Formats: sequence, C-alpha cells, structure tokens
Amino acid sequence: MKLFTRIASAIALVSCASGVAAQEKFVYLTNWFAQAEHGGFYQALATGMYKKEGLDVSIRMGGPQVNGIQLLAAGQADCFMGYDTQTMKMWEQGISAVTVAAAFQKDPQVIIAHPDVKKIEDLKSKTILISSAANTTYWPWMKATFGFTDAQTRPYTFNIQPFLADKNLAQQGYLSSEPFAIEKEGKMKPTVFLLSDLGWPQYSTTIVCMEKTVRERPKAVAAFVKASMEGWKSYLNSADVSAANALIKKDNPNMTDDKLAHGIKMLKETGMVFGGDAGRLGVGIITDARMKSIYDMMVSNKLLDPTKVDLRKTYTTQFVNDLKVMP
Repeated sequence: MKLFTRIASAIALVSCASGVAAQEKFVYLTNWFAQAEHGGFYQALATGMYKKEGLDVSIRMGGPQVNGIQLLAAGQADCFMGYDTQTMKMWEQGISAVTVAAAFQKDPQVIIAHPDVKKIEDLKSKTILISSAANTTYWPWMKATFGFTDAQTRPYTFNIQPFLADKNLAQQGYLSSEPFAIEKEGKMKPTVFLLSDLGWPQYSTTIVCMEKTVRERPKAVAAFVKASMEGWKSYLNSADVSAANALIKKDNPNMTDDKLAHGIKMLKETGMVFGGDAGRLGVGIITDARMKSIYDMMVSNKLLDPTKVDLRKTYTTQFVNDLKVMP
C-alpha cells in the first residue's frame, strides 16, 4: 500500500510538472442548426483553443424544436447562444440569465423584397411574412420606425416558395440563408434590408449564462469567452477553416460548402463580428450605452416592463472589457 501511494504521488507530481490537468467540462447550446454564423465556436473547438484554456467544451446544436432557454434554466447547458431582447424578457419571466459577450455586433435579421423595391418604406404597400417571434422583437420597432401595420403581415413558415410565387410579398430572413436560397432557386437577386443597418440596436449570437453560473464559475466563463472570441478572429481571418467546417457539417449534414462560403463572405462584408465597437474595443465587446439603447427601445415599444427588469442585472462587461481580442 505504501509503494502504491508513492507511485501515485510520483505520477501526480510528473503530471503537474508537465502541465497536464483535467479539462473542465462546459456545454454551449446554439440557437439553430450549425452554420457559418456559429463558425467561431466550432473553430475554437476544432483548433484546440478551448482545451488551451482548460475547458472540455461540447457544442450542442439548437433548432426549431429545441427550447434553449428552458434547457439553460434547467442546467442542461452552461451557456446559450442568445440575444439581448430575449435575455431581458427572461428576467421579466423570473429567469435570471446574463449576457456576458456578443460575438456579433449586428443582428443578421433581414427583410427580403423583390428587386423592384428600392427602399424600406416601399414595403408599406406589401404583405410581409414574419414569424411569431418577430412580434416580440423587431416587428414593433419596425412599426414604430417605418409606419408598418399588423394588418399587412402574414405568418412566415420558413418556406421561400410563397415569396417566389408572389411579387407583392416580402419576408423575413437571416442574412446568409434565405437571400442566398432565393437567389439560387428564384434566379433573381432580391432586395435585402439588414435591419441593424437601419437602426435596429440588438446584439446577436451572444453568450448567455445563468446568473448562478457567472457567480460560481467565473473562471470557466472567462475561459470560454476568451477562447470563443479568439475562435471568431481565427475563423474569419484564416485561409483554412476546413476543420471547423467539417464539425459544422457533422452536426448539420444539410449544410453545404457553398452555403458556408457564402456565410463567411457575408459575415466579413457586413462587419458582423469585426465592425462597430469591436473594431476598437475587441471582438465580443458589449457596452453599457448599447445595452441601455436596447433596453430603452424595448420599454418604449412596450416589449418590457421596466418595473420588473433591472437592466444592470441582465448583462455584465466583466469578461470582455479587458479581453482585447482585436480584429
């Protein structure tokens, strides 16, 4: 027994001396099927950036049938890919979730129209297809900003065929998804309005954790944020991202190389990751001023009860202020 103890101690000493340590498990749940817009996280996983920070990360893919908020609140994920308006609403519902970083300085939400539409105001005479989620996010803002009405909307069923068949229709979409599909299938280049370029203030592809996780595991959260933002820098700057894309296609077999290439192209062209405050403060940055503008927009559009939600509790800048992952 003494000999066994001495051997075990020797192994432990050698392990410590060589830098070998147990990796802390960490689960990140995405908000949709794996795609280029998740590429930075997959890049960090594929290239060992998470392991370098001491984490054993699992990326779990979301989708339309996955209730990410519920899984986060139930402890099935350590952090979730969300967005600010959603996180603020969670507090109104008694769920104490905290935004800790924002991979995207813009929201990829778009409104797509036929080529004859030249400006967003032209859509006042069109029928616009939107999802139910739009009614609690960007649609009230669009009504207040551009004078649209509920009477001109119909449900969007995540199918581009109605749009292709009717020139009087416009529809919602995701920057690199529906416009690309419409151009390929419809043999036309649609007019695409990126809402963030029209004043929609929301961050996107955020890292959202429960308040308890932030309080009890700050080192793990900091390590995940750091590696993830370095992953985004690498994914958009590297000549070879095949390893990350292979993981994306493994999780989402319907993803194709041309869709991935188009997604990366759009992320670069629109400054989704490197634009805005990220250009001077670093990838992943969130600021007090921007969060207040989002909060004020929600309150003014009656999307949030200010008596139930303290803005200061819905986010923290502690993990990004000094990170400085510069584009």
